Amino acid sequence: MAKRGPYEKGEAKRSEILRAALEIFATEGYRGTSLRKVAAKCNLSLPGLMHYFDSKEDLLTQVLRMRDETARIRQQERTSPESYREIIREGASTPGLVELFVSMAAAASDTGHPAHAHFAERYPMLRERVAAYLRRRIDEGALRSDIEPERLAVLLIAVADGIQLQWLIDRSTDMEQPIDDVLSLLAAPPVED
Repeated sequence: MAKRGPYEKGEAKRSEILRAALEIFATEGYRGTSLRKVAAKCNLSLPGLMHYFDSKEDLLTQVLRMRDETARIRQQERTSPESYREIIREGASTPGLVELFVSMAAAASDTGHPAHAHFAERYPMLRERVAAYLRRRIDEGALRSDIEPERLAVLLIAVADGIQLQWLIDRSTDMEQPIDDVLSLLAAPPVED
């Protein structure tokens, strides 16, 4: 039987911290949440919490990684057009995570920021997954085929990211409708008899 050493205990505590931060940011917001609250939930002091991360930005980046990984697992089961609406609805139900995403995405343009690598990995992978979905829909005859799926994927991701930013400014903005509108514009014309 393998011994449980300090590394495994450290990784377990780090995972606990990330789960707590994800939960707190989701319900209370990214800007309004003190890291002291996350530390307290994990029975740590603030310096104890920060022992597990290189910086506050590193912690926030790891929270986004966990959010994306959790979403990726749930989304593997989703294959219908409704899937994209569900993703948008999830965002609307966790405004603190939307705020964190938008803030960290902007900060990630700095190649020295801890979030840069996350977003540099995230977008190619996301474009590939969305393009594969769109390719299936094109093959089914549900979407137009005159625009390559890879280009359509860029467009859909841009709409989803952009509507999140607009929604943060004005919560009355409907985050689902723009996705529906783009998919309607991309719908294949009906086959005539």
